[in-house]
Amino acid sequence: MGAFGAGVIRPETPLQSGQSSGPLGPQEARGGGFGARIAEAVDDLASAQSKAAESAKAFELGRETDLASVMIDQQISSLGFQFALNVRNKALGAYRDIMNMPV
Repeated sequence: MGAFGAGVIRPETPLQSGQSSGPLGPQEARGGGFGARIAEAVDDLASAQSKAAESAKAFELGRETDLASVMIDQQISSLGFQFALNVRNKALGAYRDIMNMPV
């Protein structure tokens, strides 16, 4: 996927006329779904963080001389982590709201 921000949110392709998504829906019919998207986003975040760590280490050891690319990798990693943290907080807030609803 490359950078974390490039692979997180992708527009869905609408079903063309005559295509059937089956009883599970378009994502589940392809083996995807919400869980697969979350797992993919976490994998992208982990790869962005490891890339940032590797580029910082390479810069410290003198193998990398472009400070701008190192800082961009660091910012991509930081923004990805902040985004993941905000998504987690929103999901937990929604869960708490649902659990506190009167039945």
